[in-house]
Amino acid sequence: MTWEKEAGEVRRRRELAKQQGGEEAVKRHHEKGRLTVRERIAALADDGSFREMGESAGVPQFDEAGNLIGFEPANYVLGFATVNGRRIAIGGEDFTMKGGSPNPAGLRKSVYAEELALTYKVPLVRLHEGGGGSVAGSGGKGNARPLGEPVFATPRFRSITQVLGEVPVATAALGAVAGMPAARLVASHFSVMAEDAQVLIAGPKVVARALNEELTKEELGGAEVHSRSGVIDNVAANEEEALKEIARFLSYMPDNVWQLPPRIATDDPRDRADEALLSIVPKDSRKPFNMRKILKAALDRDSFFEMTKRFGPSLITGLARLNGVSVGVIANDCHFYAGAMTAQAAQKLRRFVDMCNTFHLPILSFVDEPGFMIGSASEKAATIRHGTAAIAAVMQSRVPWASVIVHKVFGVAGAAHFGPDGYVLSWPSAATGALPVEGGVAVAFARQIAEAPDPDALRAELEAKLAAGQSPFPRAEGFSVHELIDPRETRARLCDWLDWTEPRRAVALGPYMTTMRP
Repeated sequence: MTWEKEAGEVRRRRELAKQQGGEEAVKRHHEKGRLTVRERIAALADDGSFREMGESAGVPQFDEAGNLIGFEPANYVLGFATVNGRRIAIGGEDFTMKGGSPNPAGLRKSVYAEELALTYKVPLVRLHEGGGGSVAGSGGKGNARPLGEPVFATPRFRSITQVLGEVPVATAALGAVAGMPAARLVASHFSVMAEDAQVLIAGPKVVARALNEELTKEELGGAEVHSRSGVIDNVAANEEEALKEIARFLSYMPDNVWQLPPRIATDDPRDRADEALLSIVPKDSRKPFNMRKILKAALDRDSFFEMTKRFGPSLITGLARLNGVSVGVIANDCHFYAGAMTAQAAQKLRRFVDMCNTFHLPILSFVDEPGFMIGSASEKAATIRHGTAAIAAVMQSRVPWASVIVHKVFGVAGAAHFGPDGYVLSWPSAATGALPVEGGVAVAFARQIAEAPDPDALRAELEAKLAAGQSPFPRAEGFSVHELIDPRETRARLCDWLDWTEPRRAVALGPYMTTMRP
């Protein structure tokens, strides 16, 4: 006697589960230009590395003789895989069954995804396409089970929140994502959506019924909407590119908060000096320059991975490597509001700084900050509150900071670019003060200028006199910066500094804790 019959049934159930929603449902999905969840996992993971968990979860169907004739699998696929040799937990909705709205087994597996990552201390990747709950219930039969969870159940969002403090979480929207999957999508450190995907709190029919707004899915929550709303970090041209962005994001991350990010060997010389840096900032302070070219010159070649580009565009944020070490990068973009900190830019900065602190990424700040954005729209957006919260996040940093004053630092917002015990370098093009000279003179000397025989001449004289006080040379003489440098020295100086920080980074492992912020 053996258990061969039962073992055969195990194999048969697995075979049936791989059919997902059936041949026709898979075909319809492919006709939309979309991959199935299993194909997505295979495209991201190293070849043959996926090990599924809960393959037998689902509902079997038997004939009258008790023979297995069908199997409805869980419509959430979950398991372990490796990406570039590093283990991850990975899961996603199966849209070929119920449009990704969870069936009972699928719901249980999706709930377990965060627990899996927390238990094994590995990064979590979620590949989303599907809706949340249905009024018919997960079983599709209305109130066929007790309503709601028991009072003693662990709140669903506890593990979703906890995982953000322990392991990297990367998510993708690869079709229409609504309800609970949309909430899980944004509960991540990095989110990317395919250009033809949508992210929705509720779909068009619900919106039309409740608010009498007739909108398409794209108009409600397409890539154009959410790349600028801040819901999504990046937009990719298609599913394959979205998966590549997730793999790249993970390459900068440690497996968990008890480890440092991996160091990658590089052949980029640490003393590489780019001659273009000497002239990249115009002598005329009113003319813009390209901050991303400065980043390219200072960081390891082709290592800058920009995040959240279209949201709060006056601030650049992204991951990079410096001499092979993962770092977080912030910088001002003077092409948007002269680089001023808007409410959106402040929210972007706070979230990015928290991520860097969670995963032990030293922060490099390239500063060209004119201050908080002013005007009625800025006041209505609560810029001062969001900006002060961003400054609080910076002040609570536990990671090393290096700040390079490239051009200007004015006003309260300047504090958001200098972390505690930070290393500060200044270029000769730097200017610092409470206010830009032009605005400060207009306010402080308004009466004298108005009464002068030649107002323009007096204004120019006062501006020139005050500009001399904002020069970086007196500040360097007073040791108000660590070094005043030739811009071409920037990369070498930052590489030296990063070496100095190594002992500090090695002893600051574990979860990151903060207090309330403004």
